[in-house]
Amino acid sequence: MNGAESLVRTLVASGVDTCFANPGTSEMHFVAALDRVAGMRCVLGLFEGVVSGAADGYARMTDKPAATLLHLGPGLGNALANLHNARKANTPVVNIVGDHATHHRRYDAPLTSDVEGVARPMSSWVKTSMDARSVARDGAEAVAASLAGAGGVATLILPADTAWNESDGPAAPVPVAARPKVSDDALREAVSALRSGEPTLILVGGRAQRARTMELASRIAETCGARVLGPTSNARIERGAGRPRLDRIFYVVGRALEQLSDIRRVVLVGTQEPVAFFAYPGKPSLVLPPECQVHAFAKPEDDILDALERLADAVGATATSPLIQPLSRPDLPTGAITPETIGAVVGALLPENAIVVDESINAGRGVYPATIGAPAHDWLQLTGGSIGIGLPLATGAAVACPDRPVVALQADGSGMYTLQALWTQARENLNITTIIFSNRAYASLETELHNVGATNPGRTALDMLDLSRPDLDWVKLAEGMGVEAARADTVEKLIDLFGQSVKRPGPFLIEVPC
Repeated sequence: MNGAESLVRTLVASGVDTCFANPGTSEMHFVAALDRVAGMRCVLGLFEGVVSGAADGYARMTDKPAATLLHLGPGLGNALANLHNARKANTPVVNIVGDHATHHRRYDAPLTSDVEGVARPMSSWVKTSMDARSVARDGAEAVAASLAGAGGVATLILPADTAWNESDGPAAPVPVAARPKVSDDALREAVSALRSGEPTLILVGGRAQRARTMELASRIAETCGARVLGPTSNARIERGAGRPRLDRIFYVVGRALEQLSDIRRVVLVGTQEPVAFFAYPGKPSLVLPPECQVHAFAKPEDDILDALERLADAVGATATSPLIQPLSRPDLPTGAITPETIGAVVGALLPENAIVVDESINAGRGVYPATIGAPAHDWLQLTGGSIGIGLPLATGAAVACPDRPVVALQADGSGMYTLQALWTQARENLNITTIIFSNRAYASLETELHNVGATNPGRTALDMLDLSRPDLDWVKLAEGMGVEAARADTVEKLIDLFGQSVKRPGPFLIEVPC
């Protein structure tokens, strides 16, 4: 058995059964091993940013890592933008990155690079296997590293000769340490904050946004007269009818400052103190009032469920009923297509147990509030601000949950970064309905141009934010990738297309001018 086969067998034994791949010459022994080892599904992506984004979506839905297979430093470099998003989401990912054979690297061939140096900024764990007999053990360590703490990106670099030389066979899985418990001191501090009588916010992020933990947070808030919010960007929220409602901190700094202006204490659960996305002239970086006291109760890597159960018991909230969102759909709209009418269509027709992937940026602002009372669903979104994750994230989520409908809300500009994900959706026949918000502009940057104080922009500046001349034709782009598509120029057409698409198998794309 060579090193590559020992690695594949080790990954499968460690619970990694899916690999998103864009391989090259150095990875061919790993590719060949996939034929000899049962239990590993391999999904091809036509660009490494699709591969890394799909691995993120898969792990967000399964709470276990997928592997990626990437080609040397440049291939890993192409994957970094969405690995940044995975890092910010605390998503477990295991990167397998090929490299030149150990005896070949000293000759500085065209693809030679510092692969470890490329990996480190987005990885919590990086290692290069030194020989074929180390590969399996290193692979088991990589899986455990990806699951350690809050979860993260582990990158294993595999020189070609360590893949083709003889190994000692697969390695046993490496146990993952249990999540640490919140200290009694942190518990007492949180109880004191909640009983202070001052306006208090429970800010929940990460695993605290699952239905069970949000019910506990809601019980605590109802008992203590506190509010519950989520951060602006979130990896996965379990929301909708039958679950507690979770509003988010506004993205726009001015609105966030107003939203939080009365808060005097914040109890952090699975997240950090909220900050503005960017610095703006004359505006603060921190959006909480200066006099607000921050209580770091449970860190993302802590046992969040245990922490909230203990906190609920400590404040006497165990018997309190959580504030549950009733089923409440908007009426099907009429009139012009706007962000609000698009949101109403999605809210009225969203199927049960759906997964919504949101990279709609500015144009999709009407969908989140319109789906508050829709049937229970999961909401995945851009976490690290690196655009181009929506289509790959939806792809990975659909691979993870083939029995659930996926709805991707996608801005046109960021969608162009990873358009190739549509090809993978077609090849795998994934149940994804994509709505393209086609405003033919980087509309968020138009807003930011004014937010940073850039006055009187001229034609050159505005052209950098404009996606016309020529207009993008998403129907043709999707059809060229093998995905059936149509344009909805009216609300009635959108209702018809969306209602049909979420009931049928396979991918479908709807371009909506807005």
